[in-house]
Amino acid sequence: MPTLLDPHARGRVILVGAGPGDPGLLTVRAVEALKSADVVVHDGLVDARVLDIAPAAAQRISVAKRRSRHTLPQESINALIVAHVKTGAIVVRLKGGDPFIFGRGGEEVEAVRAAGLPVEVIPGVSAALGCAAGAMLPLTHRDWSSAVSFVAGQCKGLTDQDWSGLAGKGRTLVIYMGVATAEAIADKLMADGVAPDMPVAVLERGTLPGARALRTLLADLGPMVAREGVQSPAVIVVGEVVQLADAEDKLGAWATAAEAMA
Repeated sequence: MPTLLDPHARGRVILVGAGPGDPGLLTVRAVEALKSADVVVHDGLVDARVLDIAPAAAQRISVAKRRSRHTLPQESINALIVAHVKTGAIVVRLKGGDPFIFGRGGEEVEAVRAAGLPVEVIPGVSAALGCAAGAMLPLTHRDWSSAVSFVAGQCKGLTDQDWSGLAGKGRTLVIYMGVATAEAIADKLMADGVAPDMPVAVLERGTLPGARALRTLLADLGPMVAREGVQSPAVIVVGEVVQLADAEDKLGAWATAAEAMA
């Protein structure tokens, strides 16, 4: 069966994972897809160097999304993709991280297939994997964690999510899109029985210039995010494996500063 990357095949969609930021983490297949694009429909956090891989003549359309502020609703993005494909264009839908991990790639595949059009998905390095690697933070470890879970800190609100059993001894929890709700996340986890002194890391701008890896305890998560002025994009990692990371111990530094001022 011929690949959809066949240069002679027109009118198709390729969902491409752009990875966590560093262009060097693109797959070879993702680069090939970008070079074939007539239209690139891209997320807001995609590095400009990744966009530059597409031909200069390719149309670039930003559908950037921020908290409570979307350039286009998802239904309009779906319609935009379908409309361009119907002209015979090769449309690359370029998404940060991996299309199928909190990227709404599943919805876009459904929309393209419903229109009777061909679609291919090229996976990318998800933010959790890229940020953790940059911080030397193993999400699983034979001595510390035999399970890892990914959750979203914003999708449908915290009250609609059941995280029971996802964090605790021997488990690692990675929270995407959780900076704005960090304090509520900590309260939720502690109410579910996670110890207040469970190690937590915040991995900000992983794989990008200015990346930071900050470590504290669960009870201090919200205050630390505020003290340090943490900004998105960032992921939060909860679990004993955090102790192995190359991360600044912000609770210890804050306690030392407080003692010095006393």
